[in-house]
Amino acid sequence: MMSSQPFRTLLAAAPAAVLDAWAVLMPTDCSGCGAVDRALCSGCAAALRPAPALSTRNDLTIWSALEYRDVAARVLLAYKDGGRTDAAPALAGALRAAVGAALAAAPTSAAPGGAGRPPAAVEGVLLVAVPSSRRAWRARGFAPVELLLRRAELRPVRLLRPGGRVADQVGLGRQERLDNRTGALVPTRRLAGHRVLLVDDIVTTGATLLDARRAIRLAGGEVIGAATVAETRRRHPVTESSPETD
Repeated sequence: MMSSQPFRTLLAAAPAAVLDAWAVLMPTDCSGCGAVDRALCSGCAAALRPAPALSTRNDLTIWSALEYRDVAARVLLAYKDGGRTDAAPALAGALRAAVGAALAAAPTSAAPGGAGRPPAAVEGVLLVAVPSSRRAWRARGFAPVELLLRRAELRPVRLLRPGGRVADQVGLGRQERLDNRTGALVPTRRLAGHRVLLVDDIVTTGATLLDARRAIRLAGGEVIGAATVAETRRRHPVTESSPETD
């Protein structure tokens, strides 16, 4: 018998008509508010409409499609840690918008494709998803950021892998998160001459993205910026989040 997790992943790639039919046969609850519907009710889907906004962590520029709170926070946590990959289509649309904004704003015209086409990595710009930790991969059975990129018709390039052990980030302060993540990621090969756009799901302190940039630079690559589904703008420690939210 097929387990629920792979089956949800298959549903995430299904067309809308199939999802509507499945919702009638096997009702589920909205991952944003709990209402009986399919992956997302219409109200929560509307709350996930992307509005890319620019922020910085140190001198790294980051474009995020959503603010990490309320519906966006609940849906992202359900997607990452609750097996709700049926919410992938809506989250992929948000990530696609953030990637497009980041590429359009990048230096030397790393611009997105024409109208109706997904953003393209041009002039050597590679989309590099920040990898999950080995522990998270074992628990989830999938890579959340890579799945969203593929659902958005974008192609991630695997240039980073987990390195040393990292403690749970939940409850740590900004400097503690930065210290905890430093050295957590290592490059898979030399990257001289390559330009990279980092992609992640959530940015809080930016510790993971900054460590990813350090690793890319160590391999000789250039990071032109980053794109995420959501950004948390809270000034106090995150107490309800995925262990990898940073």
